[in-house]
Amino acid sequence: MNLFPSLVDKYTKESLSAREAQRLAEFIAWGPAVFQASRLMIKFGILDLIRDSKDGLTKEEIVNKTELSDYAVKCLLEASLCIGLILVDLDTERFSLSKTGWFLLNDPATRVNIDFNHDVNYEGWFHLEESLLNGKPEGLKHFGPWPTIYEGLSTLPEQVQKSWFGFDHFYSDSSFSEALKIIFDEHHVRALYDIGGNTGKWALKCVEYNKDVRVTILDLPQQVEMMRQNIKTHEGCDRISGYGINILDEQSVWPQPDNGLDAIWMSQFLDCFSMEEIVSILKRAKTVMSEETRIYIMETLWDRQRFEPAAFCLTMTSLYFSAIANGNSKMYNTEDLEYCINQAGLKIEHIHDHLGQGHSIIVCK
Repeated sequence: MNLFPSLVDKYTKESLSAREAQRLAEFIAWGPAVFQASRLMIKFGILDLIRDSKDGLTKEEIVNKTELSDYAVKCLLEASLCIGLILVDLDTERFSLSKTGWFLLNDPATRVNIDFNHDVNYEGWFHLEESLLNGKPEGLKHFGPWPTIYEGLSTLPEQVQKSWFGFDHFYSDSSFSEALKIIFDEHHVRALYDIGGNTGKWALKCVEYNKDVRVTILDLPQQVEMMRQNIKTHEGCDRISGYGINILDEQSVWPQPDNGLDAIWMSQFLDCFSMEEIVSILKRAKTVMSEETRIYIMETLWDRQRFEPAAFCLTMTSLYFSAIANGNSKMYNTEDLEYCINQAGLKIEHIHDHLGQGHSIIVCK
């Protein structure tokens, strides 16, 4: 395993005292309660009120401002004090925001993660054990009977869809501007396949950035229909087409490009599949490639992160894939994807790191 320098000390050396380690162990044991109490401190506006106050707030002032019961406020404040979200002045009994509370309230990534974990994952993770043993997303059953979450995306409850797409788009969107330059400024791209194009957001960025490119989105038929509805009023939509296909089906035939294919784009896509499935997908991608075609694989590789909290978030996201999404994929490291790429008969030409929220783009030929 090769780790970026920012991760080596954290993951190879003991850094906690015995007392710190004991506290962390209890923090893990009470993790579900920690999560829900922290989420409610945001939802009920308590952290906002404390942050916006000049000298902090007393319990009684919070009760008056939120109209919650004295009991509810007391429980949440005491829990938040022990979690580390707030601090208390013993002389005035006023509560103020801690650094951790500030990040919980103001860091966009943290807010996206909270919504994603509450709306999409929380109930399903109760079945993580069965998912890991069976290799199936057993936690998906409370949403519907689909084999993976992707078949059911278009029919999930509105709030669940909002949190799912919010999570998905937050991480990919932050890298789009840099990715567009890598694809279109470094190579002469006029025909591009967008694999697993979802709502067509990336395809719209492409036709906006490059006035000559034509984009074909390959995705499940229901996703292609959702994409068509989403892009139909946008400029450049006439240069975006959809091709309904089950990418997982080894018998499925990828459309042969009429006038050659310059680029194949896979953004946060291969992490949705097992390593065996990735090899199969890349082998079929190879059948529509020429010597000039490049595959651009954009992923948040957990071993290539500049900051350790990002690696933490990514390895936890693997458990979403286990229990909710499909039961057999994860957030991969470089070694895993390089193995798949080589097994498919492709070669890594270059890796661009540190794009947006910790993305890398692997360029293959």
